[in-house]
Amino acid sequence: MAEEQKITLDTAPPAPAETLALAPAPAPAPAETPAPAPAPEKTSDDSKALAIVEKPVEPDAPKKSSSSGSQDRDVKLADLSKEKTLAYVKAWEDSEKSKAENKAEKKISDILAWENSKKAAVEAQLKKIEEQLENKKAEYAEKMKNKVAAIHKEAEERRAMIEAKRGEDVLKAEEMAAKFRATGIVPKATCGCF
Repeated sequence: MAEEQKITLDTAPPAPAETLALAPAPAPAPAETPAPAPAPEKTSDDSKALAIVEKPVEPDAPKKSSSSGSQDRDVKLADLSKEKTLAYVKAWEDSEKSKAENKAEKKISDILAWENSKKAAVEAQLKKIEEQLENKKAEYAEKMKNKVAAIHKEAEERRAMIEAKRGEDVLKAEEMAAKFRATGIVPKATCGCF
């Protein structure tokens, strides 16, 4: 008989669970009054099993009318909690986006500053090289002017030498011509080829 009671007790609790599981289903409709759950069939004569099954069913009927309001309140609280969580998530998301944007802007400004400093350094180096080239150009121009002046001076000296030699040759020819006139001798051709 102890084994039978165990079996009866083991099989009896699923019936209340089924009735409890079925009972919350009509609760969301507060306008309707929930129908009482059908009593489970008696599988044995054990009065304890019947008492356990009947007691949870009877208290559920009055709770259903009061639990519909508490369920609404629970639903509203759950919705409020969900909205609060969503608000926190949205705030966190906005904060993270803002952090990411600020971080990116800072890196971009750092890159811009780096770029500007490098450009300035390259431009300074270019100006330095241009200045060196201008100095070299001026030095070479001065050297070339000096060379041109030296060449001009040498050309003038050569011209002067040629003019002096021509003057000497003209004087010499005039002196020889005067000598030949004075003596009456006819000059010989200087070229011995003919």
